[in-house]
Amino acid sequence: MWRFAIQNLISRPVRSLLALAGLSVAITGMVGLFSVAEGINRMVSETFSRIPGLAIMQAGAPLPLFSRMPAAWGDEIESMPGVRVVNPEVWTRVNVMMGERVIAPPRFLFGTGIAAREKLKADVYRDAMVEGRFLNASDRGQLHAVISRQIAEDHDVGVGEELAVNGDPLEIVGIYHCGQLMLDVSIILDIDVVRRLNRFDRQSVCAFYVEPDGTVEDQVLVNKIRERFRGREVKTSEGIPGVLATGHPLIDLLLAIQNWLSARGDPLTSPPVHNDPEAEPIEVRTASDWGERFKEFSADLNLFLSVMTGIGVVIAVLSIINTMLMSVTERIVEFGILKANGWNRRDVMLLITCESAVLGVTGGIIGCLLGLAGTSIVNSTWPDRLQLYASPSLLIFSFFFSTFLGISGGLYPATWAMKLSPMEAIRRG
Repeated sequence: MWRFAIQNLISRPVRSLLALAGLSVAITGMVGLFSVAEGINRMVSETFSRIPGLAIMQAGAPLPLFSRMPAAWGDEIESMPGVRVVNPEVWTRVNVMMGERVIAPPRFLFGTGIAAREKLKADVYRDAMVEGRFLNASDRGQLHAVISRQIAEDHDVGVGEELAVNGDPLEIVGIYHCGQLMLDVSIILDIDVVRRLNRFDRQSVCAFYVEPDGTVEDQVLVNKIRERFRGREVKTSEGIPGVLATGHPLIDLLLAIQNWLSARGDPLTSPPVHNDPEAEPIEVRTASDWGERFKEFSADLNLFLSVMTGIGVVIAVLSIINTMLMSVTERIVEFGILKANGWNRRDVMLLITCESAVLGVTGGIIGCLLGLAGTSIVNSTWPDRLQLYASPSLLIFSFFFSTFLGISGGLYPATWAMKLSPMEAIRRG
């Protein structure tokens, strides 16, 4: 039966190829679109799994870049039971590098408290050093920087050379490589240097990174820190900018997540209300918190992608139905003769279903291969901008979904052909 079905499809190559192309394109599109969501989930999961501590930012800020808090709060946090180290952080955007305007991918000056950072047991940047050294006490107040390997390769610079950032010459003392899109964007300097270069309020920070000492459970510590600062008002000389576009798809996506969470009325992302004793001026996030937030966003993203994929799927199914219906119409006499020679309705339906199943299986294989190749090409072409991921589960689902579509597309033509009597079929022919 399968051989007969394949021969029938080969005998009508143009129509079969058109139906196969429509289904393959739909499956390729599905793999490509959902690899965006899977790539984001994978990237976020791998990134924050390497940051075991707590991140503290101003409430309502989607990223440390848009957060402002009093630097003095760090001393209060460090005095709390369960806290081992509090590292202050200042983040600013790089606008010009080596005389060229920086738009995408984005680059950031990351100012860190060197003394506090040296006390950290685990440091995602220090542990990822591949050349030179990380910042130490001798770099305080100096224009000494640690940069990512991606930045070094983009501008053909190395340890001991200078990198001009926003018009300031920075001496490169080390190069790191985390292999993560969200981490390999930083130029790390002493926090006071970043403040001085960017006229950043010396009494403010963007975020605090807290390394627990293990004596208190993370969630308990999170709740204690939030309770400690509940009802306070963030008073700094700078506020969080409103809705901004950075020019980079990933960063702009994070901003979109912030807007989405705010629209949902998430109490942890809504800006604090001044003079409200119950308002929370800060957010305290663990790695799992970040993961959960992105999972929630991914659910809505997957819904959007499903709608987009559905358009292609409908077109593909209609193409298969049209192909099989035309094939059945052309073979009315053939079916009548087969029935007159002993074929029953089940045999006719099985033949047509096998033909559509062959289209579904072949379209699934081609679509999955094209989708996988497409994600690989995109990742290799823009390694510092996109990280798509077509997981085995996505490919397996796409293949079986394509097979299901193929079989479904042949059901109506098969049912129609099955109902024809031998004489009626011969007369229609």
